[in-house]
Amino acid sequence: MSKNAAKAKAKAKTKTKTEAKAASAAGPMDPRHYDVILAPVVTEKATKVSEHNQVVFRVALGASKPEIKEAVEKLFNVKVKGVNTLVKKGKTKRFRGVRGFQGDFKKAIVTLEEGHSIDVTTGL
Repeated sequence: MSKNAAKAKAKAKTKTKTEAKAASAAGPMDPRHYDVILAPVVTEKATKVSEHNQVVFRVALGASKPEIKEAVEKLFNVKVKGVNTLVKKGKTKRFRGVRGFQGDFKKAIVTLEEGHSIDVTTGL
């Protein structure tokens, strides 16, 4: 191998400053993202809104919209346009005379930018 080829190979391995900044800005995956997004919601209504480039997730009760947006962008490598949230309050239900309780939960309807999509059936 000639000296020029060896130099070119070594130069290809080193990162430029902008590439290094971009890699450090992305940073390692934050494990808290997995605590924010609990599960995808797979219902008839959630499937219907997927036609409008939206995905529905069950999220942590304490999660804010910016946290949800960041978690979806980092976990699925997509660009999020907006996030709408709702909290379904729990209620008491009876089944065969036994009283039970459904807990509160929070859902997030995430709108994705054009050209981006998430297939919730495949998982992470």
